[in-house]
Amino acid sequence: MYDAFLLLSFGGPEHPDEVLPFLHNVTRGRGVPPERLAEVAEHYQRFGGVSPINEQCRELVAAIRADFAANAVDLPVYWGNRNWRPMLADTLAQMRDHGIRRAVALATSAYGSYSSCRQYLQDIAAARAAVGPRAPLVDKLRHFHDHPGFVEPFADGLAAALSTLDVTQHATTRVVFTAHSIPVSMAESSGPEGGRYEAQLRETARLVAERAAPGLSWDLVWQSRSGAPHIPWLEPDVNDHLEVLAKEGTTQVAVSPIGFVSDHLEVLWDLDEEAAATARRLGLGFARAGTPGADPRFVAMVRDLVLERMAQPGTRPRTALGRLDHWDVCASNCCPPPVRGR
Repeated sequence: MYDAFLLLSFGGPEHPDEVLPFLHNVTRGRGVPPERLAEVAEHYQRFGGVSPINEQCRELVAAIRADFAANAVDLPVYWGNRNWRPMLADTLAQMRDHGIRRAVALATSAYGSYSSCRQYLQDIAAARAAVGPRAPLVDKLRHFHDHPGFVEPFADGLAAALSTLDVTQHATTRVVFTAHSIPVSMAESSGPEGGRYEAQLRETARLVAERAAPGLSWDLVWQSRSGAPHIPWLEPDVNDHLEVLAKEGTTQVAVSPIGFVSDHLEVLWDLDEEAAATARRLGLGFARAGTPGADPRFVAMVRDLVLERMAQPGTRPRTALGRLDHWDVCASNCCPPPVRGR
């Protein structure tokens, strides 16, 4: 049925001169003020104008290729991005030239919303149209927010972060899970019945907390807001939430960015720089948990999802830890764009 695997990702600049063109690609049509773009560009420049996400994708691609070879999955592995090189249309053109007719694809987002799910389907459609009639067909794999290969690396990362905090302050320690904020209208319309994005994130948070932090209270909050100021986005922001926790008597926090697959720039800047600075100012102990990246369990999850799709196209998954009905077929009413002006 399939003759290739495709990794779909967000993309990122790899040279200072690429930062603003990349950000213009990301924010095109979203009404983001120029001053906000300049602010975000400065974040990239603090890291030499290079986002770590592309190198992280290269590591993941290499790990998937090795895992496929070791487990007799005879699919070549390709990689294409939404916003920067290698652009998806260029990758599909290469696949066409290699004789690929149909590929199965994993997007580096575990959850269901317009930007993290349906927009990738639109990216695929636009790239295929650009390539032409011989462009390979591409089927996107389901959401994987509650798959053990996603949950368990987060649980280990959270346990490791907690181990660096003061054990005598356990009673006043709190776990803070973060994910990318999105417009409220996008969150409300995610999934066929609405609210899928938040529901899946809360399910992931629960599964991770049960494994790594039983008995500790936890919250799900948001980071990386980037839209027009007049449009409501999910709140509270992680920095505002740390202020509240400090006032309520929390003395230390372990922050786990469950909304992200790898430690890319939004994790490094928004959490390791900004949230860590907020915690220091408030006198809070602070530890940040890692993300799956190219963890062997996450890589094995990719293979599992591919084999699941090859064996049972169109059916419900069997390997989920959670209880949500989340098979990712993205019907016409699933994850529509946010309502403009809200």
